[in-house]
Amino acid sequence: MKCLVLVASTSRKAGGLFECVRRLCQVLKLEQGLEVEILGLEDENTSQDLGAWYPLRPRVVAVWGPRLFGYSPQLRRRLQEARADILHAHGLWMYPSLASLQWARQSRRPYIVSPQGMLDPWALRNSGWKKRIAAWLFENAHLQGAACLHALCRSEALSIRRYGLGNPICVIPNGVDLPQNGPTDPPPWRDRRGRDRKVMLYLGRLHPKKGLVNLLRAWASLHRGGLEGLAEWSLVVAGWDQGGHESALKTLAAKLNLQDHVVFIGPQFNEAKAATFCQADAFILPSFSEGLPVAILEAWAYGLPVLMTPQCNLPEGFEAGAAIAIDPEVESIAHGLEELFSMSDSERKGMGARGRALVQEKFYWPKIAAEMKAVYEWILGGGSPPSCVMTE
Repeated sequence: MKCLVLVASTSRKAGGLFECVRRLCQVLKLEQGLEVEILGLEDENTSQDLGAWYPLRPRVVAVWGPRLFGYSPQLRRRLQEARADILHAHGLWMYPSLASLQWARQSRRPYIVSPQGMLDPWALRNSGWKKRIAAWLFENAHLQGAACLHALCRSEALSIRRYGLGNPICVIPNGVDLPQNGPTDPPPWRDRRGRDRKVMLYLGRLHPKKGLVNLLRAWASLHRGGLEGLAEWSLVVAGWDQGGHESALKTLAAKLNLQDHVVFIGPQFNEAKAATFCQADAFILPSFSEGLPVAILEAWAYGLPVLMTPQCNLPEGFEAGAAIAIDPEVESIAHGLEELFSMSDSERKGMGARGRALVQEKFYWPKIAAEMKAVYEWILGGGSPPSCVMTE
């Protein structure tokens, strides 16, 4: 079986999508024995990140015109040249969706689409008029023609159904690797807030949907209230800017007099990211909307207790006692922080240990790749659908 994987970006520009698609493809090849080919659009980070796909060698095509749409005249030809048995397209609303649809009509081969949270209500409202145009022009037909749709969780599957799609849906989460030994040297940012302080870490895109404005306001409210023990903690914000949101966050932090309590350390990748997780004592994601956030799975893999919203779509974390539930509002975030800060070090480590055990049980890449391979085989060969597939 040859699987062709289509992505809008093969680099860190794709954020968490880069990590989850790359590792899924590598494990499908190395442990499941599939022939996997990657095809994506070129961007400013492509050249430095292609090596991370080894032993796979993605093929990239140049973009003409606005990057936001991702038009590439080479893409259709590259898709046909691959002569794949099945196509797996990740993401929506860009030209690759149209190219995927045209490939299927010409080759008469099946394809699977992973919306990656892009059909969730919050995501649909964001730049909604542009998405409605794309839906009318090509995306609805692309989604309706898929042999199967891939949801990361039950909540996303319900969003897909609410959108009006009746295709079979396989519910398979993102995965994560389990680190064995972390870096021995602390990252450079550690000295900027002192090595004696505990670290509350946020890592991900700096985007309004992540709830960071309310996180800063919640931190400031606890500071004004003189919360006991707060002085032992620093809030470390790691991530790449999107649309100038980083500047807005820094301005707000200064306005709230948080210069001595919050540090922005920029994007962290590879060894730098591993070192950052190793230096953290807890992780927070006060998001308004997510598909299934890889950053939380990574935090659990490093044994960190987590504060997260129900919109992160990881209810297993609450059930396992590996996370504290917060809403993406100032008061709720403040209460969650206060709860975590009031715990002993051993209690927080216990939460983190339960998170790592949860990852090993449900979110480990070998298990996830085996489920995805079973879906591909079912699409191509028929028979009874795997247990992860919803047909109603």
